[in-house]
Amino acid sequence: MSTTAESSVHELSAVAELARDFFGKEIAPRLDEFVAQGHADRAVYRRAGELGLLCMSIPEEYGGGGGTFAHEAVLITEQARAGDSTMQVAVNCGIAPHYLLAYASEENKRRWLPRLASGEWIGAIAMTEPGTGSDLQRLTTRAIREGDEYVISGAKTFITSGYNCDLVIIAAKTDPGLGAKGVSLIVAEVSDDTPGFQRGRVLKKVGQRGSDTAELFFDGLRVPAGNLLGTQEGQGFFQMMEQLPQERLLCGITAAAVIETAVETTLEYTRSRTAFGKPLFDLQNTRFELAECATIAAVVRTFVDDAVAQHVRGELDVKKAAMVKYWTTDQQNQVVDRCLQLHGGYGYMEEYPIARMWADSRIARIYAGANEVMKDLIARHL
Repeated sequence: MSTTAESSVHELSAVAELARDFFGKEIAPRLDEFVAQGHADRAVYRRAGELGLLCMSIPEEYGGGGGTFAHEAVLITEQARAGDSTMQVAVNCGIAPHYLLAYASEENKRRWLPRLASGEWIGAIAMTEPGTGSDLQRLTTRAIREGDEYVISGAKTFITSGYNCDLVIIAAKTDPGLGAKGVSLIVAEVSDDTPGFQRGRVLKKVGQRGSDTAELFFDGLRVPAGNLLGTQEGQGFFQMMEQLPQERLLCGITAAAVIETAVETTLEYTRSRTAFGKPLFDLQNTRFELAECATIAAVVRTFVDDAVAQHVRGELDVKKAAMVKYWTTDQQNQVVDRCLQLHGGYGYMEEYPIARMWADSRIARIYAGANEVMKDLIARHL
């Protein structure tokens, strides 16, 4: 191994240790509190920013860590292993900032990115609408140019960090007659007092109940025309297609970590729990189930790590990202369900980690593009 490679491995190991310590000390003791209120406190974002855990793959000149996507992957892995779905580090670090880095003006990069990296601001992306779901070409939110401003009207739902966000990237039609070519991405700086902007409900979900998921409403929201992402209108759909592979890879990274954690948790449980006079692990069915789940975990890890390496090299394509997203999250749900079954009735009790893992996993087959959409996307590239 080269000195550079060794340095990189040591650096990523240090990030993993720092992230484990952060989630263990700052999140774990307050997890039930965050679940009850439906979102994490803003203070934990600022703390993560102080530790340098936010925007690690954003260049240092914009307040980031100057690392690569591998640093973000380590952070997301440790969050998943900690069982935390309350902090939206994937959106705030691995998704929203990269839209800004890729398409915002230099002035706006220097204004927005340092605030996300420090945890002063929380970012969100408003794509999904009540009537469109995964069909981003049929957005109804409108952004009309009036002089040096855009006037935005419409509604969004299922918006991660919608309750806490200070910056929101809005997907809107700037030319309704052009279909996908009429979609633009426009950034708004928002607060509860912003005219034309309103936060709706913090949505109550089956799982990930501590994550901030909300409705957003725009009624004549005015933003500077310079907040358009890209050099001209109509680039939004193509920008999303460029950025979505990274978002889908993040889903795969989470899936791999959850699967591994589910297997580890269930091994520990079955070795300590007795049934019919012997440890549950000694029963053939238990051993076979866990052998299969451990094999799936190994295959998923290999698949995901290969995709991460490709992405760091700039080689991950749309088809491979869709494959990672759909297959790993399908495996996540199957393995977690099998592991819950091995816990028996206790697996259905919220006090056991496997129960929350099971409820939290179900959405993974839906967000970032439903898995059925992923299969169709793969088929188009065959």
